[in-house]
Amino acid sequence: MDHTEEFLTAIKPRLDEVELALHNGDATGRIAMWSRTAPLTLFGAAMNAVGWDQIHPVFETLGEQFSNCTSYHNEILAAEAFDDLAYLVALEHTTASINGAEPTPYVLRATTVFRREDGEWKVVHRHGDGIAAEDAAVVSALTAS
Repeated sequence: MDHTEEFLTAIKPRLDEVELALHNGDATGRIAMWSRTAPLTLFGAAMNAVGWDQIHPVFETLGEQFSNCTSYHNEILAAEAFDDLAYLVALEHTTASINGAEPTPYVLRATTVFRREDGEWKVVHRHGDGIAAEDAAVVSALTAS
C-alpha cells in the first residue's frame, strides 16, 4: 500500500463520520480533527477564518446551525499523500437543515490539506464553495454569530 492509499484508508471513514455528525449539529469531531498548530486557514462556503482562535468559533457556529442531515456523501476526486502532508479534493453532497429550515440538498467542492502530527492526520486548511449558484444560495443561510 502506498502513502496515498494508507492516507485514504485512515482518513475517509473518519472524515465521513465527522462531517455527518457536523451536519446533524455536533461539531466536536470536526473540532478534534483540526490541528492547533499554525498556519491554519479556513475558506468556508459561508465563513472564513485564519488561526485556531478564529476557526474554532466558526465550527461551533456551524454545529449550532446544522441539523437533520438526511444524506451525506463525500465524492473524492483526487487525493495524494507525501510523508507528513496530504490533500483531498472532493464534491460533498449533503442534504441537511440550516437554521431549522427543511433539509435542502447542496453540493460543495472542497479541498482539504492535512498534516501528520504525532502519527495522526490533522486538517490545516479547508476551502469549500458551492459548485453551482443554487448550492451557494443554500449555504448563504449560514452566518457567523
